[in-house]
Amino acid sequence: MIRLISAAFLAALLLVPAVRAEPADATPPLNPRTIAELSLDDLFAKLRDKAIATSPAGQRIEQEILRRFARSGSPTVDLLMSWATDAMEKKDFPKALDVLDQALMLKPDFAEAWNRRATVYYMMDDYGNSLSDIRATLALQPRHFGAFAGFGMILEAMDRDEEAIRVYRRALEIDPRLDKVRQSLEALEKSTQGSNI
Repeated sequence: MIRLISAAFLAALLLVPAVRAEPADATPPLNPRTIAELSLDDLFAKLRDKAIATSPAGQRIEQEILRRFARSGSPTVDLLMSWATDAMEKKDFPKALDVLDQALMLKPDFAEAWNRRATVYYMMDDYGNSLSDIRATLALQPRHFGAFAGFGMILEAMDRDEEAIRVYRRALEIDPRLDKVRQSLEALEKSTQGSNI
């Protein structure tokens, strides 16, 4: 009887550490506070993790990245960007371009202002100027998945399907949450495979 109790007691002692101990490298849950404390590099690394990307935390990470992209560091430029957004929503493209030009004169290293202006040009079907601004965006922020998505859309509209496929793949490498990009990529891959037969 004593041996049975001792064996049971020993087994219980051996199991306790396995149940209670946490791994030394345990990461905190990805709640809004911990996400806000992560570096941009860490945010992008976590976004590439499929398990995280498809979870609610993935959406919060994506939104945090976009929030950081939108930070100019200048209250004046931030105000101009809000005016540009209003003008874009009203489809007042000349006004949006004028305001974005002013923002870029004040802060030419602000990638999001270039990206926003590229979007306005795209909405005006001015692909040449849009591509030029996308290049400026990506030179300043090489992981700007929105710029890559827009780049792919322009290439697709110009019937440059193979290039669009490469650009869409790059966008999805950075942000696997881009469902519309994934749908466009799949449609293009299917159509180009059919044309190669």
